Amino acid sequence: MLIIPAIDLKDGACVRLEQGDFNRETVYTSDVLTVAKRWVDAGAERLHLVDLDGARQGLPAQQDLVLKIAQAVPVPVEVGGGIRDEKSVASYLDQGIQWVILGSAAVANPDLLASVGRKYPGRIILGVDARAGMVATDGGVKTSALRAVDLVKQAVDWGITEVIYTDIARDGMLSGPNLTALAEIAQVGGVKVIASGGVSSLADLKRLRELEPLGVTGVIVGKALYSGNIELKTAISLLKGEESQ
Repeated sequence: MLIIPAIDLKDGACVRLEQGDFNRETVYTSDVLTVAKRWVDAGAERLHLVDLDGARQGLPAQQDLVLKIAQAVPVPVEVGGGIRDEKSVASYLDQGIQWVILGSAAVANPDLLASVGRKYPGRIILGVDARAGMVATDGGVKTSALRAVDLVKQAVDWGITEVIYTDIARDGMLSGPNLTALAEIAQVGGVKVIASGGVSSLADLKRLRELEPLGVTGVIVGKALYSGNIELKTAISLLKGEESQ
């Protein structure tokens, strides 16, 4: 199981939000390149970047910074936030971003997800933000009438092979991942599931690892790394089965 450090970008800084709420923000540093390099030096094999300004505005707002980060590290990068059309998708993928995450756009414009999923196989990730099992959009601000599991089923039909599932109620709260919801998503079949939201300890990572046989192949960790609750090198060793603690 892969552990993927999150770097959430707002106004050029690395921040974390509680439950996706822009009014509950912690700014960690404005030196985002150093943060990215730090996670890679500690063993990260992949980075998760989120353009929070883009998510709120509906178009990429931090693209230059995202590309700088991608160029500064020797590992693949995924990015989400504000990507609502094929032009934005192509712009990122053509400039060295390995994966593009579509969230709100997949709900508002399913044809876009279907189109780019077929055009860029293996490089489009469905980002599912959910609140009580229902899909949330626009940076988690709005809750739709669409069940998360139904959106994933649709995405599989369109050739999407990877899903990031974020439980907004747990995001940035260090309250533990929603294992039941993750298992339900994984059991759709045909997709790799990356868990996001609520991971606070090595014990949480151990519990997530038990879902790996179902198809939960990775976990995105943000606040727990920045707060020091989880030490990245130790977590990587744990998920690779190198440590028993």
